[in-house]
Amino acid sequence: MSAQRPRVLSGVQPTGALHLGNWLGAIRNWVDLQQTHDTFFCVVDLHAITVPHDPARLAEDTLTTAALYLACGIDPQASTVFVQSHVSAHSELCWLLNCVTPLNWLERMIQFKEKALRQGADVSTGLLDYPVLMAADILLYDADRVPVGEDQKQHLELARDIAQQRINARFAPRDEQGEILPILRVPEPLILPEGARVMSLTDGRSKMSKSDSNEGSRITLLDPPELITKKIKRAKTDPVMGLEFGNPERPEADNLLGLYALLSGQSRTAAAGECAEMGWGRFKPLLAEAAVEALRPIQERYGQWRQDPATLEQVLKHGRERANAVAEATVQRVRDALGFLPRS
Repeated sequence: MSAQRPRVLSGVQPTGALHLGNWLGAIRNWVDLQQTHDTFFCVVDLHAITVPHDPARLAEDTLTTAALYLACGIDPQASTVFVQSHVSAHSELCWLLNCVTPLNWLERMIQFKEKALRQGADVSTGLLDYPVLMAADILLYDADRVPVGEDQKQHLELARDIAQQRINARFAPRDEQGEILPILRVPEPLILPEGARVMSLTDGRSKMSKSDSNEGSRITLLDPPELITKKIKRAKTDPVMGLEFGNPERPEADNLLGLYALLSGQSRTAAAGECAEMGWGRFKPLLAEAAVEALRPIQERYGQWRQDPATLEQVLKHGRERANAVAEATVQRVRDALGFLPRS
């Protein structure tokens, strides 16, 4: 089922602007994976409507996210880049998996509990069902590995449980020795440690997030230099002189120094040595300069992609065709296993 190289599937929602956490924690690592893996990168727009969204912005935000993938170094010749809603098998497999997934598996998902508390009576069935759609995303492409942060590990475990316990164990045929001939590949997590958790500029104990109502908590990939400088100038700090890693009483120092190491291309040891005696007034302009320079080539390439909409559309069309071929083969195996009348 897998290509010769191990296959990786990942994606980001098009709601809100991609930020340093998305790039340093995920997309930058995707670029490296292209050299060793068969990579599928999706703009997960179906997930974007599980919470209230602006229909007037969804299509434009989807194009922006796809263009940023490419601007960050995703190579459409080496990777399959596509839009989730353009491959109808995502929705179909989600429904098929819904019908074998116990409700209590979804009710115990941590992210649902947190978001449901915030939304109250307006919480949607889609938000509850979000992890099954994510499972369909992963399982459709016979992914061997799925890059996940700590906050997504529970979702991947659900995908593994659905594939293993609810589809393969119940519906897969067996060989002469009684061994299961799996219908769905059971993926493994791919934990990427360096830069995997970029924290908020306003709270060093909270992850940088697109959903944070405070725009100053994050630096987006398209922020202009003056805004980057302003956000870093206002970033939360502490009264201690000198920056250091590993002090639990100084989460902001740990986060901002880590950002500086990543953005300047230094090792953490080198960055810590450079900034050990440095005050915040001297450090923040240094961090701002590193951020501006790191994002400059991304912003330039992004502008080039958006100025050539026909080529961007062609990339997504080619990605859709390749993704659809793989996804349709998978969903057909599930249809057959569940006993549906074959299509003529």
